[in-house]
Amino acid sequence: MQFTVSQEVIVRPLQLVCSIVERRATLPILSTILLRTHGNQLTMTSTDMELEMIATLPVAVEQEGKTTVSARKFLDICRALPSNATISFKAKDNKAVVRAGKSRFSLSTLSSEDFPDSEGANYVDEIRLPQSALKALLDETSFAMASQDVRYYLNGLLLEREDNILRAVATDGHRLALGTLTTDTSVSEKNSIIVPRKAILELGRLLGDSDDNVTIAFSNQQIKVELPDLHFTSKLIDGQFPNYERVLPLGGDKEVIADRDQLKQALSRAAILSSDKHRSVRINLEPSLIKATVINQEQESAEEEISVDYQGSSLEIAFNNAYLLDLLNAIPDEKVKMVFSDDNSSVLISPANEKFERQYVVMPMRL
Repeated sequence: MQFTVSQEVIVRPLQLVCSIVERRATLPILSTILLRTHGNQLTMTSTDMELEMIATLPVAVEQEGKTTVSARKFLDICRALPSNATISFKAKDNKAVVRAGKSRFSLSTLSSEDFPDSEGANYVDEIRLPQSALKALLDETSFAMASQDVRYYLNGLLLEREDNILRAVATDGHRLALGTLTTDTSVSEKNSIIVPRKAILELGRLLGDSDDNVTIAFSNQQIKVELPDLHFTSKLIDGQFPNYERVLPLGGDKEVIADRDQLKQALSRAAILSSDKHRSVRINLEPSLIKATVINQEQESAEEEISVDYQGSSLEIAFNNAYLLDLLNAIPDEKVKMVFSDDNSSVLISPANEKFERQYVVMPMRL
Protein backbone atom coordinates (compact mmCIF):
# COMPACT_ATOMS: atom_id res chain seq x y z
CA MET A 1 0.00 0.00 0.00
CA GLN A 2 1.14 3.57 -0.61
CA PHE A 3 -0.30 7.02 0.06
CA THR A 4 0.69 10.64 0.71
CA VAL A 5 -0.97 13.06 3.13
CA SER A 6 -0.17 16.42 4.72
CA GLN A 7 0.98 16.44 8.34
CA GLU A 8 -1.84 18.82 9.34
CA VAL A 9 -4.52 16.49 7.97
CA ILE A 10 -3.35 13.27 9.65
CA VAL A 11 -2.18 14.34 13.14
CA ARG A 12 -5.52 15.16 14.80
CA PRO A 13 -7.41 11.97 13.74
CA LEU A 14 -4.28 9.91 14.49
CA GLN A 15 -4.14 11.33 18.02
CA LEU A 16 -7.80 10.42 18.59
CA VAL A 17 -7.37 6.87 17.31
CA CYS A 18 -4.20 6.31 19.36
CA SER A 19 -5.87 7.50 22.59
CA ILE A 20 -7.44 4.08 23.28
CA VAL A 21 -4.30 2.04 22.50
CA GLU A 22 -2.90 0.49 25.68
CA ARG A 23 0.76 1.29 26.38
CA ARG A 24 1.33 -2.24 27.69
CA ALA A 25 -0.96 -4.26 25.47
CA THR A 26 -1.30 -7.96 26.30
CA LEU A 27 -1.05 -8.85 22.60
CA PRO A 28 1.47 -7.12 20.28
CA ILE A 29 -1.24 -6.55 17.63
CA LEU A 30 -3.22 -4.42 20.12
CA SER A 31 -0.38 -1.88 20.29
CA THR A 32 -0.77 -1.23 16.56
CA ILE A 33 -3.27 0.63 14.42
CA LEU A 34 -4.72 -0.81 11.23
CA LEU A 35 -4.21 1.41 8.16
CA ARG A 36 -6.39 0.73 5.12
CA THR A 37 -6.51 2.70 1.85
CA HIS A 38 -9.46 2.61 -0.51
CA GLY A 39 -10.41 5.06 -3.24
CA ASN A 40 -9.07 8.39 -2.04
CA GLN A 41 -9.46 7.65 1.66
CA LEU A 42 -7.40 6.29 4.53
CA THR A 43 -9.11 4.60 7.48
CA MET A 44 -7.18 4.20 10.72
CA THR A 45 -8.54 1.68 13.24
CA SER A 46 -7.53 1.00 16.85
CA THR A 47 -8.97 -1.34 19.49
CA ASP A 48 -8.33 -2.59 23.01
CA MET A 49 -10.93 -5.39 22.54
CA GLU A 50 -13.47 -3.31 24.53
CA LEU A 51 -13.39 -0.04 22.56
CA GLU A 52 -12.85 0.50 18.85
CA MET A 53 -12.20 3.76 17.02
CA ILE A 54 -12.11 4.32 13.28
CA ALA A 55 -11.05 7.64 11.71
CA THR A 56 -11.45 8.40 8.01
CA LEU A 57 -9.49 11.10 6.16
CA PRO A 58 -8.75 12.10 2.55
CA VAL A 59 -5.31 11.08 1.19
CA ALA A 60 -3.67 10.65 -2.21
CA VAL A 61 -3.71 6.86 -2.69
CA GLU A 62 -1.10 5.45 -5.04
CA GLN A 63 -1.64 1.80 -4.13
CA GLU A 64 -4.56 0.35 -2.19
CA GLY A 65 -3.93 -2.08 0.63
CA LYS A 66 -3.79 -2.48 4.38
CA THR A 67 -1.16 -2.94 7.08
CA THR A 68 -0.51 -2.34 10.77
CA VAL A 69 2.11 -0.11 12.41
CA SER A 70 2.99 0.75 16.00
CA ALA A 71 0.43 3.33 17.09
CA ARG A 72 2.76 5.26 19.40
CA LYS A 73 5.74 5.33 17.01
CA PHE A 74 3.68 6.40 14.00
CA LEU A 75 1.96 9.13 16.04
CA ASP A 76 5.26 10.40 17.48
CA ILE A 77 6.79 10.53 14.00
CA CYS A 78 3.86 12.42 12.47
CA ARG A 79 3.68 14.84 15.42
CA ALA A 80 7.42 15.59 15.25
CA LEU A 81 7.36 16.52 11.56
CA PRO A 82 6.78 20.17 10.49
CA SER A 83 3.11 21.16 10.07
CA ASN A 84 3.63 21.93 6.35
CA ALA A 85 5.30 18.56 5.64
CA THR A 86 3.94 16.10 3.07
CA ILE A 87 4.14 12.59 4.49
CA SER A 88 4.69 9.65 2.18
CA PHE A 89 3.80 6.18 3.53
CA LYS A 90 4.68 2.93 1.76
CA ALA A 91 4.27 -0.60 3.17
CA LYS A 92 5.76 -3.77 1.69
CA ASP A 93 7.16 -7.07 3.02
CA ASN A 94 6.65 -6.52 6.77
CA LYS A 95 8.15 -3.03 6.60
CA ALA A 96 6.63 0.44 6.36
CA VAL A 97 8.66 3.44 5.23
CA VAL A 98 7.58 6.95 6.25
CA ARG A 99 9.20 9.87 4.40
CA ALA A 100 8.86 13.63 4.71
CA GLY A 101 11.39 16.02 3.20
CA LYS A 102 14.82 14.69 4.19
CA SER A 103 13.41 12.51 7.00
CA ARG A 104 13.03 8.76 6.54
CA PHE A 105 11.71 6.21 9.06
CA SER A 106 11.51 2.45 8.61
CA LEU A 107 8.95 0.67 10.81
CA SER A 108 8.18 -3.01 11.24
CA THR A 109 4.61 -4.13 10.59
CA LEU A 110 2.44 -7.03 11.70
CA SER A 111 0.00 -8.93 9.51
CA SER A 112 -3.24 -7.02 9.05
CA GLU A 113 -5.06 -10.38 9.09
CA ASP A 114 -4.25 -10.69 12.80
CA PHE A 115 -5.93 -7.37 13.65
CA PRO A 116 -9.17 -8.05 15.61
CA ASP A 117 -12.34 -7.78 13.53
CA SER A 118 -15.10 -5.65 14.95
CA GLU A 119 -18.21 -7.63 15.74
CA GLY A 120 -21.37 -6.75 13.87
CA ALA A 121 -24.25 -5.71 16.13
CA ASN A 122 -27.99 -5.48 15.72
CA TYR A 123 -28.68 -1.89 16.77
CA VAL A 124 -32.21 -1.39 18.08
CA ASP A 125 -32.30 2.35 18.71
CA GLU A 126 -30.70 5.32 16.93
CA ILE A 127 -30.62 8.94 18.14
CA ARG A 128 -29.28 12.08 16.45
CA LEU A 129 -28.22 14.93 18.73
CA PRO A 130 -26.08 18.05 18.57
CA GLN A 131 -22.58 17.20 19.85
CA SER A 132 -22.75 20.03 22.39
CA ALA A 133 -25.95 18.63 23.95
CA LEU A 134 -24.54 15.13 24.38
CA LYS A 135 -21.23 16.48 25.69
CA ALA A 136 -23.05 18.62 28.29
CA LEU A 137 -25.16 15.63 29.39
CA LEU A 138 -22.05 13.47 29.92
CA ASP A 139 -19.99 16.24 31.56
CA GLU A 140 -22.78 17.02 34.03
CA THR A 141 -23.28 13.42 35.16
CA SER A 142 -20.17 11.28 34.54
CA PHE A 143 -18.16 12.68 37.48
CA ALA A 144 -20.31 10.57 39.84
CA MET A 145 -19.28 7.25 38.24
CA ALA A 146 -17.44 4.80 40.48
CA SER A 147 -13.84 3.83 39.73
CA GLN A 148 -12.69 0.23 40.23
CA ASP A 149 -15.63 -0.58 42.49
CA VAL A 150 -16.25 -4.27 43.17
CA ARG A 151 -19.85 -3.56 42.15
CA TYR A 152 -18.70 -3.49 38.52
CA TYR A 153 -22.04 -2.12 37.25
CA LEU A 154 -21.26 1.17 39.05
CA ASN A 155 -18.04 1.65 37.03
CA GLY A 156 -19.98 3.15 34.17
CA LEU A 157 -22.88 5.38 33.16
CA LEU A 158 -26.49 4.26 32.74
CA LEU A 159 -28.08 5.51 29.50
CA GLU A 160 -31.83 5.04 29.51
CA ARG A 161 -34.38 5.62 26.76
CA GLU A 162 -38.03 6.27 27.56
CA ASP A 163 -40.47 7.85 25.09
CA ASN A 164 -38.51 10.79 23.59
CA ILE A 165 -36.15 11.15 26.60
CA LEU A 166 -32.48 10.16 26.85
CA ARG A 167 -31.48 9.88 30.50
CA ALA A 168 -27.93 9.59 31.94
CA VAL A 169 -27.37 8.36 35.51
CA ALA A 170 -24.13 7.81 37.44
CA THR A 171 -23.56 6.81 41.06
CA ASP A 172 -20.73 5.48 43.23
CA GLY A 173 -23.04 4.58 46.11
CA HIS A 174 -22.38 7.84 48.01
CA ARG A 175 -23.70 10.36 45.46
CA LEU A 176 -25.82 10.30 42.33
CA ALA A 177 -26.04 12.47 39.22
CA LEU A 178 -29.01 12.38 36.84
CA GLY A 179 -29.48 14.31 33.61
CA THR A 180 -32.08 14.19 30.81
CA LEU A 181 -32.30 15.29 27.19
CA THR A 182 -35.32 15.50 24.89
CA THR A 183 -34.70 13.81 21.53
CA ASP A 184 -36.43 14.00 18.13
CA THR A 185 -37.22 10.29 18.11
CA SER A 186 -39.26 8.16 20.51
CA VAL A 187 -39.10 4.53 21.60
CA SER A 188 -42.12 2.34 22.24
CA GLU A 189 -40.65 0.62 25.28
CA LYS A 190 -38.14 1.63 27.95
CA ASN A 191 -34.62 0.27 27.51
CA SER A 192 -31.28 0.94 29.15
CA ILE A 193 -27.57 0.13 28.84
CA ILE A 194 -24.50 0.64 31.05
CA VAL A 195 -21.55 2.20 29.19
CA PRO A 196 -18.11 1.54 30.76
CA ARG A 197 -16.22 4.36 32.46
CA LYS A 198 -13.34 4.29 29.93
CA ALA A 199 -15.76 4.70 27.01
CA ILE A 200 -17.54 7.63 28.68
CA LEU A 201 -14.25 9.43 29.43
CA GLU A 202 -13.12 8.84 25.83
CA LEU A 203 -16.42 10.20 24.48
CA GLY A 204 -15.99 13.30 26.64
CA ARG A 205 -12.72 13.96 24.80
CA LEU A 206 -14.12 13.21 21.34
CA LEU A 207 -17.24 15.36 21.55
CA GLY A 208 -16.97 19.07 20.82
CA ASP A 209 -19.09 22.11 21.65
CA SER A 210 -20.39 22.42 18.09
CA ASP A 211 -23.97 21.91 16.92
CA ASP A 212 -22.84 19.28 14.39
CA ASN A 213 -24.94 16.17 14.77
CA VAL A 214 -23.70 12.99 16.42
CA THR A 215 -25.50 9.67 15.99
CA ILE A 216 -25.78 7.19 18.88
CA ALA A 217 -27.06 3.63 18.44
CA PHE A 218 -27.58 0.93 21.09
CA SER A 219 -27.60 -2.83 20.88
CA ASN A 220 -27.68 -5.42 23.65
CA GLN A 221 -23.90 -5.78 23.56
CA GLN A 222 -22.49 -2.44 22.45
CA ILE A 223 -22.97 1.25 21.77
CA LYS A 224 -21.99 2.99 18.54
CA VAL A 225 -21.27 6.72 18.26
CA GLU A 226 -20.73 8.30 14.85
CA LEU A 227 -19.21 11.75 14.46
CA PRO A 228 -18.08 13.36 11.20
CA ASP A 229 -15.18 11.17 9.95
CA LEU A 230 -15.04 9.24 13.24
CA HIS A 231 -16.73 5.99 14.27
CA PHE A 232 -16.56 4.84 17.92
CA THR A 233 -17.91 1.62 19.43
CA SER A 234 -17.74 0.17 22.93
CA LYS A 235 -18.85 -3.04 24.58
CA LEU A 236 -21.35 -2.62 27.41
CA ILE A 237 -21.31 -3.63 31.07
CA ASP A 238 -23.57 -6.61 31.60
CA GLY A 239 -25.23 -5.97 34.95
CA GLN A 240 -28.23 -4.57 36.80
CA PHE A 241 -27.95 -0.86 37.60
CA PRO A 242 -29.47 0.18 40.97
CA ASN A 243 -32.99 1.62 40.99
CA TYR A 244 -31.96 5.29 41.00
CA GLU A 245 -35.54 6.54 41.43
CA ARG A 246 -35.59 5.10 44.96
CA VAL A 247 -32.47 7.13 45.80
CA LEU A 248 -34.02 10.49 44.92
CA PRO A 249 -35.16 12.04 48.23
CA LEU A 250 -38.80 13.14 48.24
CA GLY A 251 -40.73 15.46 50.53
CA GLY A 252 -37.86 17.66 51.74
CA ASP A 253 -39.28 20.78 53.40
CA LYS A 254 -36.11 22.91 53.68
CA GLU A 255 -35.49 24.60 50.32
CA VAL A 256 -32.41 26.79 49.87
CA ILE A 257 -31.55 28.95 46.84
CA ALA A 258 -27.84 29.86 46.71
CA ASP A 259 -25.43 31.55 44.32
CA ARG A 260 -23.41 28.69 42.83
CA ASP A 261 -20.10 30.60 42.54
CA GLN A 262 -20.30 31.98 46.09
CA LEU A 263 -21.07 28.54 47.51
CA LYS A 264 -18.32 26.86 45.46
CA GLN A 265 -15.68 29.41 46.47
CA ALA A 266 -16.65 29.21 50.16
CA LEU A 267 -16.46 25.40 50.17
CA SER A 268 -13.15 25.49 48.26
CA ARG A 269 -11.62 27.82 50.87
CA ALA A 270 -12.92 25.68 53.73
CA ALA A 271 -11.41 22.60 52.05
CA ILE A 272 -7.90 24.03 52.48
CA LEU A 273 -7.89 22.77 56.06
CA SER A 274 -9.44 19.37 55.31
CA SER A 275 -7.01 16.66 56.37
CA ASP A 276 -9.11 13.54 56.88
CA LYS A 277 -9.72 11.18 53.98
CA HIS A 278 -13.46 11.86 54.11
CA ARG A 279 -12.97 15.64 53.58
CA SER A 280 -15.99 16.32 55.77
CA VAL A 281 -17.65 19.73 55.99
CA ARG A 282 -20.31 20.63 58.55
CA ILE A 283 -23.25 22.62 57.18
CA ASN A 284 -25.34 24.76 59.54
CA LEU A 285 -28.54 26.04 58.02
CA GLU A 286 -30.15 29.19 59.49
CA PRO A 287 -32.67 31.67 58.03
CA SER A 288 -30.91 33.53 55.14
CA LEU A 289 -27.58 31.86 56.01
CA ILE A 290 -25.45 28.76 55.45
CA LYS A 291 -22.38 28.28 57.64
CA ALA A 292 -19.76 25.78 56.43
CA THR A 293 -17.22 24.56 59.00
CA VAL A 294 -14.16 22.31 58.63
CA ILE A 295 -12.16 21.08 61.64
CA ASN A 296 -9.08 18.96 60.96
CA GLN A 297 -7.13 16.48 63.09
CA GLU A 298 -4.83 19.21 64.38
CA GLN A 299 -7.93 21.03 65.68
CA GLU A 300 -7.44 23.80 63.12
CA SER A 301 -10.70 25.16 61.73
CA ALA A 302 -12.14 27.06 58.79
CA GLU A 303 -15.51 28.77 58.83
CA GLU A 304 -17.38 30.30 55.91
CA GLU A 305 -20.76 32.08 55.88
CA ILE A 306 -22.88 32.41 52.74
CA SER A 307 -26.03 34.48 52.38
CA VAL A 308 -28.83 32.40 50.86
CA ASP A 309 -32.54 32.55 50.19
CA TYR A 310 -33.94 30.39 53.03
CA GLN A 311 -36.61 30.99 55.66
CA GLY A 312 -37.00 27.55 57.26
CA SER A 313 -35.91 26.02 60.56
CA SER A 314 -32.30 25.38 61.65
CA LEU A 315 -30.43 22.24 60.58
CA GLU A 316 -26.96 20.81 61.17
CA ILE A 317 -25.66 18.17 58.73
CA ALA A 318 -22.29 16.98 57.37
CA PHE A 319 -21.19 16.00 53.84
CA ASN A 320 -18.09 14.99 51.93
CA ASN A 321 -16.94 18.41 50.72
CA ALA A 322 -15.31 16.98 47.58
CA TYR A 323 -18.67 15.54 46.47
CA LEU A 324 -20.36 18.93 46.87
CA LEU A 325 -17.58 20.67 44.93
CA ASP A 326 -17.71 18.10 42.10
CA LEU A 327 -21.38 18.71 41.44
CA LEU A 328 -21.09 22.50 41.79
CA ASN A 329 -18.33 22.36 39.15
CA ALA A 330 -20.64 20.34 36.89
CA ILE A 331 -23.59 22.77 37.11
CA PRO A 332 -23.16 25.74 34.72
CA ASP A 333 -26.15 27.70 36.10
CA GLU A 334 -25.80 30.79 38.32
CA LYS A 335 -28.19 29.63 41.06
CA VAL A 336 -28.63 26.23 42.68
CA LYS A 337 -31.53 24.83 44.69
CA MET A 338 -30.80 22.55 47.65
CA VAL A 339 -33.61 20.61 49.32
CA PHE A 340 -32.95 19.17 52.81
CA SER A 341 -35.18 17.01 55.03
CA ASP A 342 -33.27 16.25 58.24
CA ASP A 343 -29.73 15.48 59.44
CA ASN A 344 -29.98 11.81 58.39
CA SER A 345 -31.33 12.33 54.86
CA SER A 346 -29.61 12.98 51.55
CA VAL A 347 -29.68 16.46 50.02
CA LEU A 348 -31.22 16.96 46.56
CA ILE A 349 -29.43 19.64 44.51
CA SER A 350 -30.45 20.99 41.10
CA PRO A 351 -30.16 24.18 39.03
CA ALA A 352 -32.65 26.65 40.55
CA ASN A 353 -34.52 27.46 37.33
CA GLU A 354 -34.97 23.93 35.97
CA LYS A 355 -37.75 21.38 36.04
CA PHE A 356 -35.75 18.31 37.12
CA GLU A 357 -33.61 18.05 33.97
CA ARG A 358 -30.53 17.63 36.17
CA GLN A 359 -30.62 16.35 39.72
CA TYR A 360 -27.83 15.51 42.15
CA VAL A 361 -28.03 13.55 45.40
CA VAL A 362 -25.34 13.50 48.11
CA MET A 363 -25.63 11.26 51.17
CA PRO A 364 -24.86 12.81 54.57
CA MET A 365 -21.99 11.82 56.87
CA ARG A 366 -22.19 11.14 60.56
CA LEU A 367 -21.46 14.24 62.65
